[in-house]
Amino acid sequence: MSEIRDSKPNMNRIEKLVHRTPFFYGWVIMACAMSANFARQGSAVATLSLFAIPMSTEFDWSRTAFSGAVSLGGVLGALISPKVGILVDRSGPGQVLVIGTLLIGISMASLSQTNSLIWFYIAFCVGRMAFSGPFEIAFTSAIANWFIHLRGRAMSLVTLAHSVGLTVFPIVVFTIIEIWDWRTAWIVVGAMVLFVGVMPNLFLMIQRPESVSLQPYHIGQGPRQLKEGTENKDIETEPDFTRSEASRTSTFWLLIAFSILIYPVQAGVSLHQAPHLLDRGLSMAVAATAVSSFSFMAAIGGLVFGQLELKFGSRPTLVGSAILMALGALGMLMVYNPWTAYVSAIIFGFGIGGLITMLPVAWADSFGRANLGSIRGVSVPFQAVAQASGPIISGTLFDITGDYDTSLILFTVVSFGAAILALFAVKPKNCLRSN
Repeated sequence: MSEIRDSKPNMNRIEKLVHRTPFFYGWVIMACAMSANFARQGSAVATLSLFAIPMSTEFDWSRTAFSGAVSLGGVLGALISPKVGILVDRSGPGQVLVIGTLLIGISMASLSQTNSLIWFYIAFCVGRMAFSGPFEIAFTSAIANWFIHLRGRAMSLVTLAHSVGLTVFPIVVFTIIEIWDWRTAWIVVGAMVLFVGVMPNLFLMIQRPESVSLQPYHIGQGPRQLKEGTENKDIETEPDFTRSEASRTSTFWLLIAFSILIYPVQAGVSLHQAPHLLDRGLSMAVAATAVSSFSFMAAIGGLVFGQLELKFGSRPTLVGSAILMALGALGMLMVYNPWTAYVSAIIFGFGIGGLITMLPVAWADSFGRANLGSIRGVSVPFQAVAQASGPIISGTLFDITGDYDTSLILFTVVSFGAAILALFAVKPKNCLRSN
């Protein structure tokens, strides 16, 4: 696909489209990233959580066994991420987003045919592998390539799509399970992923603005994009780290350590949120609504944190997101009625919105866009493995203790630890972006 995209006839077609667009084409790129980020939520843990009880009950699976598919898929995503990062830098994010969306859509639909734990693992792990690493690298690189300033705002809108997907998919799943069954729900999930995610990125995604004689968005730019070659002080002073150079900074390892601590919390709470509420005696309707409320607030949180980043920078916003996630996990220990369920979900969701918006911005702001795919190709495996560990930790502790209280206490403590690490993740001194 990259070969076709880079061919002269196709580039002429794309350039004509770009220059006929009455506004900065980076916003089209953002829309493509949004469509992919919405679609990939078909394999999100929040979506899977609605299937936990009906599938585990039908096949007599333990919570640990069910959660293991998320963990294994995350590990597989981590293994392929370094190669994906190099591919994104060389060929652009569009190819990865299209292939990833196809894998997720087909694998989710195939879950409707589950008749054993092995089938469940194979089908879900393929989709989760695409979700865990490739998508994270591809859409964050797309935004970083087209935006220098307003990265936080652009990423917050991509996060909005993420959160809308997390809101819509659980509601759709709940409705279909209630009316028909969980097998039909998986077919619908797969169809939604394919319908929304493939076409925009297949035909409209462009790797970098320079490939169509443009420059990335910067302060003072008008409604039309600047032509390549126009003097742009902001671009000249942008960080430009290679993967090797980035790995020799403390910021690189602090951001990785932050990811290792915070992502088990994000995935562990998200997957087991619905079962936890059901175990506390709340109805399926309340559980589904709480999951959707959590997702809706993630969307709001992403938008708010995107604005806060313009004033305070990415580091303080990362601290704030981790603290909110800690408070949300703590609140879930106190859930005994619908209102406490909604409040804890709202707080936790708001924090997740800040996390998924600001962490990619922190990486791009610290190390620049030139080699961001390769840099994230090294860091995302740590993130993916950490994310994969959360569900299995929650599931195992549930099977041992009979409830989720121990895992929620652990996640509360770990989230506060991540907030402390984020305090020290300052930009490398020799590459601070000038204002």
